[in-house]
Amino acid sequence: MAFEVRASEGKAGDRSGTIYELTDAASTVRAEVWPQWGFNCLKWQVRQPDGHWADILFHMPDWESNPVPTRSGQPILFPFPGRLRDGRFTFEGKTYQLPLNESSKLHAIHGFTPRNRWRVVSHDSGDTCAALTGAFNLAKDFPEALPWWPSDFEFQVTYRLYADRLRVDARVENVGAAPLPFGLGYHGYFVLPGANAADVSDYVLQAGTGALWEAENNLPTGRKVGLPPELDFRTPRPVGSTALDNVFADAHGPVDPQSGLTEVATLSHPNAMGRLRVLADASFSDLVLFTPAHRHAVAIEPYSCSADASNLQAKGADSGWRVLPVGGVWESAVEYRYEPVAV
Repeated sequence: MAFEVRASEGKAGDRSGTIYELTDAASTVRAEVWPQWGFNCLKWQVRQPDGHWADILFHMPDWESNPVPTRSGQPILFPFPGRLRDGRFTFEGKTYQLPLNESSKLHAIHGFTPRNRWRVVSHDSGDTCAALTGAFNLAKDFPEALPWWPSDFEFQVTYRLYADRLRVDARVENVGAAPLPFGLGYHGYFVLPGANAADVSDYVLQAGTGALWEAENNLPTGRKVGLPPELDFRTPRPVGSTALDNVFADAHGPVDPQSGLTEVATLSHPNAMGRLRVLADASFSDLVLFTPAHRHAVAIEPYSCSADASNLQAKGADSGWRVLPVGGVWESAVEYRYEPVAV
């Protein structure tokens, strides 16, 4: 099976640019990446028996007219995922104030990368996969944010599309003159081909989580607590009427022998043609589960740290917040697998 990368021009909102399609020559699977909107993998689709494309990654139907970059596809959240309390944190004695861009206008949320343009630095294709690498450098791509963060960084993400999976590899390099604090999260919105469900109530979710970050007003307090029954998905069960917007700690699961990654969650549906498995390396200690208000998708979000991780770490909590020395490099991997159900 040969793969290829195709380029075309497109526009969403006020931004035009090149859209990249990763696909196989037989046109049975495809992914669509928008560099001008945060290098978001907006679509991951498989061909149905009737010839139509079916989504695995959900995107809002009004994307082209109203491209809110954190509500569709697989937004990339860096250098911090989730909410940052008051948009403020202190690092090595200096306090940094970020714009309050969360919906309540009280906090900062999801870092710099999902809302800004990225650069495509390479693409490749072969017999087993197609790959596309994007880069985001603070000084080059969002220089006005340099005063908001302790150090400059070169952040690269590579999407690799295979017949049965979408792999996301990340590389962070501290190219600044001071230590670089950071966290990374992926905010994927998922549906399943063939489910044809009015909402997510009948989706069956399983998540390997050991604890819950206690939260007040959607911000973690720094204390981990046991899983309440309504949020305990360690055993697969329907989402039902549960409204999810929670940060879970101690993500775990069986190790996949093929990749060495840990299976942290699965998603299935009685009518679906396949199931989704979410795998991540040991860097991703936390997992966010979220059902948007429209309830047409389930967000399964591997995080390398908690929300508000910088402030929790400063209070003595083990939040997963990382610091790279000058010249340091950090790499990670997440994999989404789609496994068709045997008929």
